[in-house]
Amino acid sequence: MTTPAITKSSRVSKKAGLFTESVIREMTREALKHGAVNLSQGFPDFAAPEDIKRVAMQAIADDINQYAITWGARDFREAIARKTKWYLGLDVDPETELTVTCGSTEGMIAAMMATVDPGEEVVVFEPFYENYAPDAILSDATPRYVPLRAPDWTFDREELRSVFNAKTRAIILCNPNNPTGKVFTRSEMEFIAGLCQEFDALCFTDEIYEHILYPREGAEIAHISMAQLPGMRERTVIVNSMSKTYSVTGWRVGYCIASPDITSAIRKVHDFLTVGAAAPLQSAGAYALSLPGEYYDRLQADYRARRDLLLPVLEKAGFGTFRPDGAYYIMTDIRAFGFANDIEFTKHLIREVGVACVPGSSFYSVPERGAQEVRFCFCKKDETLQLAAQRLEELKSKL
Repeated sequence: MTTPAITKSSRVSKKAGLFTESVIREMTREALKHGAVNLSQGFPDFAAPEDIKRVAMQAIADDINQYAITWGARDFREAIARKTKWYLGLDVDPETELTVTCGSTEGMIAAMMATVDPGEEVVVFEPFYENYAPDAILSDATPRYVPLRAPDWTFDREELRSVFNAKTRAIILCNPNNPTGKVFTRSEMEFIAGLCQEFDALCFTDEIYEHILYPREGAEIAHISMAQLPGMRERTVIVNSMSKTYSVTGWRVGYCIASPDITSAIRKVHDFLTVGAAAPLQSAGAYALSLPGEYYDRLQADYRARRDLLLPVLEKAGFGTFRPDGAYYIMTDIRAFGFANDIEFTKHLIREVGVACVPGSSFYSVPERGAQEVRFCFCKKDETLQLAAQRLEELKSKL
């Protein structure tokens, strides 16, 4: 007698069924398909610094092409520690408190998988960078969402407190924030820190836009790392990357800074996720992170000029805009255009106008909350932004 075969209801895991592929990266594919100016995915279309590229090429020529130490080449880890001391004033032991990862994307998921247990909860501000909720789900955690409300993208303190409980393992903080451009104030940071200590929770802090800030009179616009606050050094995981600061998003070289016990766990997860980041690019990273302060001043000034080029273009075209204080994105309100939702608007903008952006619903746990918002990025050459401006002038005539 033949035993009947066991049939599974699906060959796809329940986890994978709880989220979609990246909408942001899908918009880049749509832009390429329709010849649209790509103001969706946040990667520069201008060249990376020549000196950083030369160091990378020299490292390859010098045959630094085999595995680095799993948790990062020593010279790169030491450069990260020096820069962290210079910029944040934190003493970091490169031997026990640093893990080099394949971009901040791997850094975040490795940190979460290393510290979060099934059934625990992770607090996420929304709108959020689209990776965070899947990261929590892949870590067998339940995301708990707290809104940042326009126009200033502030949060209600009692609302945030209400989601913290005995199951809360961590909160994710992106500061400066993607997609809103919000820079959290010291008072806000201290309140979050107090909740983390009260409920014995961790903070995963995504700081990849730490140098892209737009100070203005009458506002507190400065980068504060959660790890700098009293009582938070041991319960914070700093996630960072070369991608945005050095315009090398394709290199996929990031890092995590955490206490020795958490670092030990992150290194184990990282080892079996990716083994290690690209060795020659870590050599270039050691050089890049040793650049003088003038490099970061110029970076900030250049991005301010790009922001100030695109903002009036969007306003003239009819968008409601939210002026970012950091990062290189502009969230906009599209209600004036009369579209049913952000998806329909984005399709129209790409196919009929020739400009790509990201539908706001991709940044929310409930898509309807972002149904009248879209995000533009301005990490582009002036001529790219000017071409987008020319096309956006025709938006109203093509409605």
